[in-house]
Amino acid sequence: MAKKTVDIVRFHHAELTVTDLDRAREFYCKGLGFIETESDAEHIYLRAIEDANHHCLVLTKGNQASLKHIAYRVGSDEDLDVLDELFTELGMKKIWIGAGEEKGQGRALRIQDPGGMPVEFFFEMDKAERMLQKYHLQGNSKIKRIDHANCLITNIDELYDWYSKHLGFRTSEFTVNGYEEDEHIWAAWMHRKPSVHDLALISEKGPRYHHTGFWMDDAKSILDACDHLASLGYYAHIERSPGRHGTSNAFFVYVRDHDGNRIELYTGDYFTNDPDFEPIKWHLDDPQRATFWGALPPESWRNEAVQVEDILTGQLLPVETVKRLEKAENQN
Repeated sequence: MAKKTVDIVRFHHAELTVTDLDRAREFYCKGLGFIETESDAEHIYLRAIEDANHHCLVLTKGNQASLKHIAYRVGSDEDLDVLDELFTELGMKKIWIGAGEEKGQGRALRIQDPGGMPVEFFFEMDKAERMLQKYHLQGNSKIKRIDHANCLITNIDELYDWYSKHLGFRTSEFTVNGYEEDEHIWAAWMHRKPSVHDLALISEKGPRYHHTGFWMDDAKSILDACDHLASLGYYAHIERSPGRHGTSNAFFVYVRDHDGNRIELYTGDYFTNDPDFEPIKWHLDDPQRATFWGALPPESWRNEAVQVEDILTGQLLPVETVKRLEKAENQN
């Protein structure tokens, strides 16, 4: 009997740890324009302008910045049971999150993927007021929706195959390192929705979480958001100035909250769902890969990212060096 396929709709939300909820509220709501759905002593549940559901971002009080989980929405409640069977067969570390344990959300299945990333799957979420045409209530930073998660992992070959084979992720673009017979994959932009990516996998020290990408209408919206942040005194939180990526073609800016969690404001990628779409290949040495205009990103963007949590204990997972890089260093 053929195995049941699972309808993973899209990347849906992330839960990040911050040390001061009041300070985070000011930055995310007043600065970035997120809408607060509700909060309690330990959490703030935020949504973007297009969201008709409870949240796309959860801020949880903690001792330092970390990723508690990223989450994908599936097409039916039955899909969760199919995933449970699959992850049991694969021997994955997993737990069930009961309905309401994450406010506004139905039951969910959370795993530690083979790269160490805490990943959740859910179907049901409470409805919330959609603000898309409430123009009089929209602030100066108009974030429309969540777009993707960017993860740093040490075992990209294994993880790339795992997401492709078991969860049906497709590839829009990829980067290779090395040449000819020594060529190997260094990064992959993978998707379930018909855009460039829901998930970016980068071969780096990990597991670590680099950033959450949020969609905005156009480049002018991103520039306006930078003006708004700077006028509020958040100029030092703009980490990487606006530019255009070669990979994904996206116009971007990167900002960081007070604890170091990184947000990308993102627009300008493209449709990927044609049946004859072929993944675009880049080489790591290409100067237009990271920034199409050629400017190098700052050292903090290249080297800094937050640790991720163990789904069972909540402890931070240790950061390891890429296996392939260890091998190369031993040969020098």
